[in-house]
Order: sequence, then C-alpha cells, then structure tokens
Amino acid sequence: MKNWLDEIKWDADGLVPAIAQDHKTGRVLMMAWMNREALELSAAENRAIYWSRSRGKLWRKGEESGHVQTLHEMRLDCDADVIILMVEQIGDIACHTGRQSCFYRVFENGDWKTVDPILKDPHAIYSAGHTHE
Repeated sequence: MKNWLDEIKWDADGLVPAIAQDHKTGRVLMMAWMNREALELSAAENRAIYWSRSRGKLWRKGEESGHVQTLHEMRLDCDADVIILMVEQIGDIACHTGRQSCFYRVFENGDWKTVDPILKDPHAIYSAGHTHE
C-alpha cells in the first residue's frame, strides 16, 4: 500500500513549504516548513506542527505562545510540492510580532507599509529571550 507521505515532493533537505490559511476567511496567516514527521503528526493530532529550521526540531505551533492552529483541512498542490493548511487560529494571532498574519506589510509607492495592528505585545506573549517560535 502506498503511503500518502510518499506522494509529496520533498526538497533536498526533506522539507515542504506549508501555508497556513484561516479556514473561515481564507486569509494567509503564515508560511513555515514541514518535514515528513511534522506532516504526519499534524494529520494525527489535528493541529499544525512545523519543522523549525533555526532550532532544528519540531515546532508545535502555539507551544510557547498558546496560539495553537487547529487543523481543519490539508491540501496538496498540483506539483505535490506545497501544502496548504486550513486552520483555526486560536487567539487570532499567528505572527510572532503579535499580529493576526505574518503578511502585514503592503507594497505601496516603492516601500513596504505596515497595515495591520499589533494585537498583543510580543513581549507579553513570549518568555524572556524568545522573540519567535
């Protein structure tokens, strides 16, 4: 029997990009990387689990911030090299900056303009020394 994980085209590092979208609004919340174990555990636990390249370990979204992403649906693109996770973002904050989405800057008149407010001070979200999950 073919394993569903074998259908994914993993990159040279064994990773695949994963885009998290709000399951109700469709807004893109963030992009992160998943390895085989992260994807398998996400499906098993019904929550977004990523691979932290900087820390070299699994990252259960919300493990430090409390901003868990409950998984509603996973989709694989036509080339089998990008995953979309339709999630419910607990606390309505996906970004380590305290914003709803990591995509809070818009290109206008030759510059990147911040258009989304900080919903919660990042220092109040993370313990001392941590600025990003």
